[in-house]
Amino acid sequence: MQSKTLKVHPDDNIAVALTTLAKDAVISNGLGEIILQETIPAKHKFALNDLQQGDDVIMYGVLVGKAIKAISKGGLITTANIKHAANTYTLKERNTQWNKPDILKWQQRTFMGYHRADGSVGTANHWLIIPMVFCENKNVDALQEALLKALGYKKSRSRYELITESLVAQYRLGRTADEILNNVIAIEENTDTHKKIFPDIDGIKILNHTLGCAGTKDDTTALCGLLAGYITHPNVAGATVLSLGCQNAQLAILEEEIYKRDKQFSKPLFLLEQQKIGNETKMLEQATRQTFAGLMQANECKREPASLNKLCIGLECGGSDGFSGITANPAVGHVADIIVALGGAVVLSEFPELCGVEQNLSDRCVDDATAEKFMHLMRTYNERAKAVGSGFDSNPSAGNIRDGLITDAMKSAGAAKKGGSSPVTDVLDYPGKITKPGLNLLCTPGSDIESTTAEVAAGANLVLFTTGLGTPTGNPVTPVIKISTNTTLYNKMNDIIDINTGTIVDGKETVEQAGERIFEYIIKVASGEVQAKANATNHDDFIPWKRGISL
Repeated sequence: MQSKTLKVHPDDNIAVALTTLAKDAVISNGLGEIILQETIPAKHKFALNDLQQGDDVIMYGVLVGKAIKAISKGGLITTANIKHAANTYTLKERNTQWNKPDILKWQQRTFMGYHRADGSVGTANHWLIIPMVFCENKNVDALQEALLKALGYKKSRSRYELITESLVAQYRLGRTADEILNNVIAIEENTDTHKKIFPDIDGIKILNHTLGCAGTKDDTTALCGLLAGYITHPNVAGATVLSLGCQNAQLAILEEEIYKRDKQFSKPLFLLEQQKIGNETKMLEQATRQTFAGLMQANECKREPASLNKLCIGLECGGSDGFSGITANPAVGHVADIIVALGGAVVLSEFPELCGVEQNLSDRCVDDATAEKFMHLMRTYNERAKAVGSGFDSNPSAGNIRDGLITDAMKSAGAAKKGGSSPVTDVLDYPGKITKPGLNLLCTPGSDIESTTAEVAAGANLVLFTTGLGTPTGNPVTPVIKISTNTTLYNKMNDIIDINTGTIVDGKETVEQAGERIFEYIIKVASGEVQAKANATNHDDFIPWKRGISL
């Protein structure tokens, strides 16, 4: 019989309900006999012994909260009876021993990727159109729209345009509003996409944003570094950049950031400044001509076999729930360990969601300097957040709390499982670039789109994104593979979610088996054999982090 509860770590004094448990139910599967004091919803936690006010609440073997009132054995853990608390951390001895997985069956495997001059390998081949400042967003949109239709990347009419046309026809026939709302609309799938002119260019993507002017010097440098990360990214073949001219984010700063990341940068890059060119139409005509020539060059790059150590995987979560830390996140952690063992790189970000596990991560850093950098970034970020009336303890969203993540430390202890068990080889500040194989830590907010945006800028050529509540998040240039923590979510939202790890709670496979299934899917997506659903549905989310604002 499948267990209905889980005590994650031997030291824990709370356990997780794997299914909704009724009040007065007796739990006795290795936890001792516990009579539940109230109904425990699935994903939520209950006390394994009586807790007094001020007692530590332990989960994943770490401090995740403090009792703010007495909690009876078998009582539901809620925001009304515990508050966030996390252990302090300091520099200690290195602890870089890890559970290295058996990688024998993958050592000779390859994926089909796009090889770049700097030695990196892309899992896709995109052209970018980038505004240096929000004033150019309209021009960027116009340029992309013209190219997408003419080059065969866009259907002449979307499904929703076809629906609207049907509604217009009903309106003209005199249908009432109620009839229009309730009538079934039969829409045939629109298949009128023209054949792509450049078959080896996966897409023409834009990076619209709201920054570039009137910000601080740090904002300007960070934006230019972020954009440079995308231009030099292995999934990008080249770029067209539109600048107004008078903004803070100057083209010269962008070029400097590009050559910081790639001293031998040789991709086609076209920089156009509207105030120098003058006429807007003339600028867009020039941009169109140059972009077309660049696409011709970029289309010459073909997929070729590449070692799996060329994979650089972003580890991300969003819309997390009470199962995230026991299904999808540890399964992704197993994938991370496989990739590191093969010589590849992974990047764990979302620093507000590492609150409470700082000691473990700092101990795993390969040297003292790396550990000190991580601790410094964590403390500085938290202090800045507190200075504007918040703190890491404010990170959990309403949805997180509703589905069992009561404190930030509880959320963090589960979120950190995505990083696996390998040593931390490097710590990067935003918007840094990954230069070392192994587990990298990147300072970003917990906001999933801002964090994913940053992981890709750092070099992630594929992102694993776990979710318990469901989110359509994607990225313009990097495949984002969505992984559900529970089967109910997967069945409900499998149009945007690729893989289900609710099978772990369902008792159908182990964490390791789920991880290996994810890894095999990664190879297919990286090779272009399968398209990640977020990308197939054009969820091209791009949000730069304006530092100090979001958690």
